[in-house]
Amino acid sequence: MASSRQTLERVLDQLALLEDVSFRAMMGEYILYVKGKVVGGIYDDRLLVKPTASARRLLPHARLELPYEGGKAMLRIEGVDGPGLLAKLMDAVAGDLPQPKKSKGR
Repeated sequence: MASSRQTLERVLDQLALLEDVSFRAMMGEYILYVKGKVVGGIYDDRLLVKPTASARRLLPHARLELPYEGGKAMLRIEGVDGPGLLAKLMDAVAGDLPQPKKSKGR
C-alpha cells in the first residue's frame, strides 16, 4: 500500500521549524532527509525513523517495525503532535548520522 500525500504534508508541517528538510518520492513511499541525511521515511502511511541513540533516548517506548519486507527495522513514530518534539527528534537523528558520501560524477 502506498503512502498518501496527505500523510507527507502532515509530517512536513510538523517539521516546519527545522531547516534543510526535504523528501524524495520512491516507489509509492517518501524518504525524509534532514541536512542531506536520510533520517527516515513514510512507509504505508507510517512515520518511521532510524533507531539512533538519540531517537531511542527521546522515544524509549517506540516500537521497531520494518518499513518493507527485507528492510532494516526502524522506530515507528506515533502520537507526536506539534512541531517541537518531532523537529527535535529529526534534528537529533540527523546529528547522530555520518555525513553522506559524495557520489562520483559520471
